[in-house]
Amino acid sequence: MIAWNNYKDEAKQRGSLAMEVYVIESRPSGDVDAVKQHLPAHLAYQAKLESSGQLMFAGPLSSDCGEWMEGTGMILYRAKSLGAATELAQQDPMHINGARSFTIRRWLINEGSLQIDIKLSEQKISLDPTQ
Repeated sequence: MIAWNNYKDEAKQRGSLAMEVYVIESRPSGDVDAVKQHLPAHLAYQAKLESSGQLMFAGPLSSDCGEWMEGTGMILYRAKSLGAATELAQQDPMHINGARSFTIRRWLINEGSLQIDIKLSEQKISLDPTQ
């Protein structure tokens, strides 16, 4: 094993992006009614974080076989530190109220791509997942 910060420095030296973000895996506590009850506040919290630039992506994960929705979700935060990202996750209404629990990990984004379609005259921006 190698210390995280040493690995991050090595990745930068190799020319990788080495953008650190934080991955939250959020799991239901088992009370479906509690999840439904806190969903509006959770979505409002996500929208607030998205607006402030702290939320990169969020959404549900399938079961291992890919055929079922079990209620597990993944959230990606931009934050200054693991501690700051943990605070964001702790303040999620789902987590505050015990409807869901979470684990958090650092993720070092080194490579990949994202396609964005910008139509200036239409004032329209879209992501094209087929590219």
